[in-house]
Amino acid sequence: MDLKIIGFGALINIILTTILSSIFFPLFFLGPIIGGFLSSYLTEGFENYDKMDEKDGAVVGAISGLIGGIIIALLYIVSSGDINSILGLSAKLGIITGSIITGLVIVNISATISLILGLIGGVIGVFIKN
Repeated sequence: MDLKIIGFGALINIILTTILSSIFFPLFFLGPIIGGFLSSYLTEGFENYDKMDEKDGAVVGAISGLIGGIIIALLYIVSSGDINSILGLSAKLGIITGSIITGLVIVNISATISLILGLIGGVIGVFIKN
């Protein structure tokens, strides 16, 4: 696998999702799809063979989407102020526990949605490439 291209796709995912969700929230899904598309479209192949099929594109897109989704969720947690509670700046144990649970839920939802959309983008990328 070409990790540089997967990282590039994840970076595109992060940038587009952040920009599009701040402009008009329902457009956030375009970031993971475009990131997965670029990851699979730009990947030349794997070590053992040169031809990529839809399953390979799905794997590359899903990895790109997963990386991007986790980073987006962590950026959201840090920017939302929950990091203050997680670091212990709040004295109340209930607030810290609630913030950690909220953070875990946000990371799981973001990673899952981004993984699925990146997978779809990866399949589209291989389909168009072939």
